[in-house]
Amino acid sequence: MISRGTFQPLQSVLTVACEQTEVLLFDPISSKHIKTLSEAHEDCVNNIRFLDNRLFATCSDDTTIALWDLRKLNTKVCTLHGHTSWVKNIEYDTNTRLLVTSGFDGNVIIWDTNRCTEDGCPHKKFFHTRFLMRMRLTPDCSKMLISTSSGYLLILHDLDLNKTLEVGSYPILRARRTASSSDITSSSLSSPRAVGSPCHQNDSSPVSEKQMSRSSQREGGSPRNSLEVLTPEVPGERDRGNCITSLQLHPKGWATLLRCSSNTDDQEWTCVYEFQEGAPVRPVSPRCSLRLTHCIEEANVGRGYIKELCFSPDGRMISSPHGFGIRLLGFDAHCSELVDCLPKEAGPLKEIRSLYSHNDVVLTTKFSPTHCQIASGCLSGRVSLYQPKF
Repeated sequence: MISRGTFQPLQSVLTVACEQTEVLLFDPISSKHIKTLSEAHEDCVNNIRFLDNRLFATCSDDTTIALWDLRKLNTKVCTLHGHTSWVKNIEYDTNTRLLVTSGFDGNVIIWDTNRCTEDGCPHKKFFHTRFLMRMRLTPDCSKMLISTSSGYLLILHDLDLNKTLEVGSYPILRARRTASSSDITSSSLSSPRAVGSPCHQNDSSPVSEKQMSRSSQREGGSPRNSLEVLTPEVPGERDRGNCITSLQLHPKGWATLLRCSSNTDDQEWTCVYEFQEGAPVRPVSPRCSLRLTHCIEEANVGRGYIKELCFSPDGRMISSPHGFGIRLLGFDAHCSELVDCLPKEAGPLKEIRSLYSHNDVVLTTKFSPTHCQIASGCLSGRVSLYQPKF
C-alpha cells in the first residue's frame, strides 16, 4: 500500500512511502524505479519530507523518524526517538531548520537539526492534544494547523516554535464553529459535540473548558502561539460530526484544504477554507479565522482509508483521489486564482480533468514542484505518473 509520496525540490527524485517498511525512489522524468530502501523502518512508512535538495526525513508506525542523504542511501544519517505511538506527519521550518513531527500519541515534537549527530537531534515536546490526525505549517511558518479525528481544527497563531507550550498555558483566543458568510459576525461559542467518529468512539473537545477559563488575552493584540479551536462547516454535516482525515495548505498561505468523512463513514467531502486575516475588533471577541469557499462531494470509495490530496504549486488546482483515479479540481472552469473567484456563499469546486490508470483505490497524489506532472499511489502499491495536457 502506498501511503504518501513527495518530489525532491529539483524534480530529480520522487520518493514514495510504503506500508511494507519500504521507501521507493523513482526518476520522475523517465518514470523508472531507481532504488528501494527495503528496511527503511521496522513498520509502515507514513510520510516523507525533503529538508533541502539532498536531505529528507521519513516517519513510521515504529514511532521513529529517520534522516537520509540522497548521496549515501545505504545507511541513515540518524534515527530520532521521542514519540510513543505512530508518527504521521513531518514539517520543516527552513528559516530555523527546526523539524516538526506529530503522531497518534497526540504530541507535536520539535527537533533541532542544527545540532544533529549520529545519535539524533535535541528535541522537545511543543504541543499535545487528543485525537490528533494531521499537522501542517503555513508556508511562512506563522501558523500551525492541527486536525483531529473528532472534527476539530486547531490553529496556533503567531507561531513561535522556540517557545514550549505547557498544557493550559496557551491563550485561547477563539473557540467556535466556522460560519457561513451570513452568520460570520455571530459571536456564539460552539460547544463540544458528541460525534462517535469512526476513528474513535469517545469524542470530546481537544481543549477542556477548564483550560479555556485559564486563558488570558493581551490587551491590544494576540499573544504568540494563541490557540483557536474550530469545528469547520462541512456540507451535509451540519447536525453530524466528521473526521478530518487530510489537511493541506495553499502554497501562498491563502487557504486550507480538508478531506472530511462523516461519522457514519457514508459521505466524504473535499473543502477549501479561506483564511480570514486580521485581529478581532475586541481582543476577547471570538472571530472565525476560516470561511468555507468551495467544496465537492467525493466518491467515498475505499471507506476507512485516508486519502491524501494536494494543491498544485501555483495553488490554482487541487488533485484529489477519486475511486481508482484522481480528479483535478479548480475554483472555476478556467483554473483561476482563488482570490479572483471568491464566492459570497460557498460554491462547488469545478472538475477540470479525471485521470484513471489504477486497478485499486487511490490513496495519495502529489504535484511535481517544477513540471506539469502528477504522481498517484494506490492501495495495491502501484505508482502512476501523469503529464496531463490542457
